[in-house]
Amino acid sequence: MAETLADDYGLSKTQTGAQIAAPALDYKPRNPKSYNPAIGVIGCGGIVVQHLNAYRHAGFHVTALCDHTESKTQAYRDKFYPEAFVTTDYRELLRRDEIEVVDIATHPEDRVEIIEAALGAGKHVLSQKPFVVDLDVGERLVEMAGARGVKLAVNQNGRWAPHFSFIRQALKAGLIGELMSAHFSAHWDHNWIIGTKFEEIESLVLYDFGVHWFDLASHFFADRKALRVSAFATRAAGQRAKPPMLAQATIEFEDGQASLVFNANVTLGQEDRTVVAGSAGTIISAGPSLSEQTVTLYTADGYARPQLEGTWFREGFHGAMGELLCAIEESREPADSARDNLRSLGLCFAAIASAAEGAVKTPGSVRQLPMT
Repeated sequence: MAETLADDYGLSKTQTGAQIAAPALDYKPRNPKSYNPAIGVIGCGGIVVQHLNAYRHAGFHVTALCDHTESKTQAYRDKFYPEAFVTTDYRELLRRDEIEVVDIATHPEDRVEIIEAALGAGKHVLSQKPFVVDLDVGERLVEMAGARGVKLAVNQNGRWAPHFSFIRQALKAGLIGELMSAHFSAHWDHNWIIGTKFEEIESLVLYDFGVHWFDLASHFFADRKALRVSAFATRAAGQRAKPPMLAQATIEFEDGQASLVFNANVTLGQEDRTVVAGSAGTIISAGPSLSEQTVTLYTADGYARPQLEGTWFREGFHGAMGELLCAIEESREPADSARDNLRSLGLCFAAIASAAEGAVKTPGSVRQLPMT
């Protein structure tokens, strides 16, 4: 007897309708209308190459660079901003009156002191992620920024990666109805950490890498309370790096859920996939890397495949700084504010503690990064 749609338990339903025109969504990074202040960059590690490339492409005005290794800072200056001032002392940079905005890209253990000094000097601050390793310290810095009348934002560049930015705008526009679930899976090769400082971080996958996805989950479900977090991390068969390269986490929100699945030991056939399901549609984004993604929007009207432009790094870092500058110009809180980021870190810390202890955790109850 032939099986019909009525008795297949929904397992074979593939109705997607006809292809339709993609909606015009404002997913690209924004620049302020007229505000283009002098920016100082503190900390010139490897990732700052991507910051400076994005800032130069955006037309931002970087006038000073600081790092304890002067030769590295001079090389970045010569490549990106030949007229920039160079120093090995961040205090000297902060004393320069023309600098209004500071991008702090040092390691987390050095960052709090520098953020405090920058806020004290009346500078607006964009902090590299993870913002802090102690939520109480983060709250104190947020209060300090408010008292000084300056903005404090976090460089969660993933929000402005083209595919994630399109998804954010589609959710904001209500194109898939009420959000039910967000599933993130990343299968990539993270073995570049071998022999570096990052290899000593036991919770590396959930912490240094996974913080992007905890932030996205928190942002997608911004209007929902996060109730519980459960996670684990384990070693992958044949892995060479020290920390566990397999990890996953589930987050229960009010009337919704998010899941994160990571395999950082995939050397062939890498894939990054996101499935965001709502009451009136679904968005799927997939590709071999975070900068090569195909996005499909499914609604009752049919399916659409927008042709997105940009990359994870360039548009991501452009978007994070651009949002801060727009917020300053418009006298409002930036969407990537430190206050907002504390909720993301609360999810991340809870997941790391859950993986270490084998217990479900309440978001926000784990106040410090677990030293695992």
